[in-house]
Amino acid sequence: MRAKQKTTIIRECLVVFVLVLSSLIIGAINNDIVIGGSLLMTGLVGSYLAGRGRKSNYIFGLINALLIAYVAYRNNLFGSFAINAFLFTPLEIAGFLAWDRNLNQKKNVKVRRLSTKNAVIVTSACLIGSAIFGYLLTLIPSQQMAFLDSTMCCLDICALVMMNLRYRESWWLWAISGGVSVVVWAIAFAGGGANTLMRLIAAIGFFFINIYGAIRWNLKTKHKKY
Repeated sequence: MRAKQKTTIIRECLVVFVLVLSSLIIGAINNDIVIGGSLLMTGLVGSYLAGRGRKSNYIFGLINALLIAYVAYRNNLFGSFAINAFLFTPLEIAGFLAWDRNLNQKKNVKVRRLSTKNAVIVTSACLIGSAIFGYLLTLIPSQQMAFLDSTMCCLDICALVMMNLRYRESWWLWAISGGVSVVVWAIAFAGGGANTLMRLIAAIGFFFINIYGAIRWNLKTKHKKY
C-alpha cells in the first residue's frame, strides 16, 4: 500500500511539474509570463489538485482568484472582478479549512453526493442569480457581456461553495462555467482586451480539467472510495 501511495504522489508531482512548465513556456511565448503565466499555472495546478481531492488546491485557487480579478478589472468585466476579489478570496480560505477537517487516511477529501431536492434548489439559484446579477451589471456603462459575465460568476460561486462542502456535483457546475468562460474570453480576446489570450488558454485548460474532476469525483462516490 505504501508503494502504491508513493507512486501516486510521484505521478501527481510529475503532472504538476508539467503544468507549471507548460504555463511558463506558453506565457513566455506570448510575452505575458508574469500575469498570464502565473494565472494559467495557478488555475491549472489548482484545478488538478482539487480533482485529486488535495486541500493544497486552495492555495493556488486563492492566488488565481486575485489574478483573475486583476485581469477582469482591466477588461471591464466588473462582475468577475467583484466576485473574485471580494467573495472568492475568503471562500478559498474557508474551503481550505473545511477540507482540512474532512480528510481520509490518504489525505484526500471525503466526497459527498447532492440530493435531488438540493440539486433543483442549486439549479434554480444559478438561473435566478444570473438573471438578477446580469441586469445589475447592465447598469454599469462600461460593462461588457453583462449576462455572460453574470452567468459565469453565479456558476462559479455555486460551484466553489459546493466544492467547499465536498459535493461531487460542484464539478459539473465548474465544467458548465468553464464553457461559458471560454466564450467570454474568446470574445474579449477578439476585441483586443488586455491579457486575454492567456486567460482564454487558461479557460480552455480549466474546462478539460473540470471534466476530469467531475469523472473522478463521480467514481469516488460510485465506488464509495471515501
